Parts: sequence; C-alpha cells; structure tokens
Amino acid sequence: MPGYQLIENRFVLPSPAGAYYAVSHKENDPLRMLLCALLKLEASPLLTQQALETWTELTGTDAKESLYHAQRLGWIEGFEEPRSTRPGALEEVLPELLPPLCDSGKTLLADSHGFFVAAAGFTHEASVELSALSADIASLDIRHQALTQNNLRLATSAWALVDAAGNSQVGFWPLFIGEYRFVLILQGVPRLNQPAFTSLVWSLSSRYADRNQ
Repeated sequence: MPGYQLIENRFVLPSPAGAYYAVSHKENDPLRMLLCALLKLEASPLLTQQALETWTELTGTDAKESLYHAQRLGWIEGFEEPRSTRPGALEEVLPELLPPLCDSGKTLLADSHGFFVAAAGFTHEASVELSALSADIASLDIRHQALTQNNLRLATSAWALVDAAGNSQVGFWPLFIGEYRFVLILQGVPRLNQPAFTSLVWSLSSRYADRNQ
C-alpha cells in the first residue's frame, strides 16, 4: 500500500475539469463527493485529514487515496491562500462569468423548466427559445439513457447541433447541482477549461446544492 502525505497549509478547490466532472452527472462516487463537497462551500477550505474524511465519507488511507486520484487527474488544485466564491446575487454574478465560456461570447444558462436564468450575446427571443429547447433535449436524453449510457456507454448527457464536419454549432451541457438540473448553452467553440467555469459551478453549487436535501 503506497504511503500518502497531505501537504500542510493548502486550501483546495476543484479545477475546471474537476468542476465539470462534479456536475456532469448525478451518480455518487468518492471523487464526485469530494469535489461537490468543496463546491458547496463559500471559500476554499484548509486541507486536513479530518476534513478529507468528511468530504469523501472514507477513512484513513482510503480518503487520501481518493484525493491523490483527483490530483493525478487534474481535478483538484491547492493554493497557499484561500479563494472565495463570487459574492452577490446570481443575476449580478452570472453576466461576468458566462461570456468567456465560448469563442463567440454567446452563452446562456437555463433551468430544468426551460426558462433562462441568465444570457450573454443572445437576443431575448433566442434566449427564450433555446431555453425551451434545452428542456426538450433534457427530456429526450432521459428517455434514451438506456441506449446512450448503457448500450453505447457514452458517459455524457451533453447534446449538440453540429455542422457537416461534426463541429458543434450550439451545444447543451447539463449541470447537475444537488437536486437541480441547469443547462449551459453555448454557440460556437466551448471554452470550459478555465477558471470562469469553476466560478460558475461554484456560484451555483454554493447557492443550490443543499436545497431540498
């Protein structure tokens, strides 16, 4: 059994890739539990053995191994100073976070009922229609998960409208936050591997993850 040692005085937070893994599906596993636990907090916590065991619901070496696995996958980052989620109401926070997430700046966040929460770059009419479409796609995805996830073993619920070369023109990415399902809609090339995506997921998780639980 390998020996693991926690680095002292480190504040931990999911990376953009870790944030995506945390909210891209609903199934629980120790890694997702760890990442989601961190995203529920309003500030990046200090890493300790006790805290790690609470986040993963594992003990001793098993908890450390889970953290090590997340670190090797590039899903978690450590900082010498704590980081905090964006303060303020979502309607104040989201307009700044959405545009960097794709090359066109046209980005939309919709809820599970097909209403848009915030939008950047899209007209009001397009925002309304795309949000409604996202709810239809979510229903389609749920009805056909036996095919997409079980038979085809596609580990994603994201859908896209593609061009002749297979490039996404408009993509729909579900974000599972606690009992809530949001949909991130992007026109053009997605740019999710950056801090703005972590901030988006963190802002939603710290506000919604524990509701109705």
